[in-house]
Amino acid sequence: MSGKKPKEKTRFTISELANELDISTRSIRFYEEKGLIMPERSKGNHRVYTKRNRARLKLILRGKRLGYSLNEISEMIGLANVDMKEEDQLKKSLEYGEKKLAEIDERMESLQTLKDDLLSIRQKIENRLAEIQNKS
Repeated sequence: MSGKKPKEKTRFTISELANELDISTRSIRFYEEKGLIMPERSKGNHRVYTKRNRARLKLILRGKRLGYSLNEISEMIGLANVDMKEEDQLKKSLEYGEKKLAEIDERMESLQTLKDDLLSIRQKIENRLAEIQNKS
């Protein structure tokens, strides 16, 4: 055994990325159409994705999982404004993060209210059932 590390892959096909990230090739093409990723082209005009494209796709997917819109994701990863400084990009990300946290808090309050209502109804039903069973 020579002890050499296997060379890390630097180029990917659309199918390789789709399989690795568990998304469809159509989704990847959609993100390309939206300008979120920009693959290179082979001599045969096939899409060739770089490690940077792969990293951007991972950020896009993480943003989608967290509930961000594509416009928000685009701004946070610095694609909406190419001249955006890193400081401004980070401030924008914080702003979106605070907004998302507020939305989550609001949803959690609504769910807690719903849970409390259901628990109250359950208690009333159990009490009524006990009354009926005690009369029998």
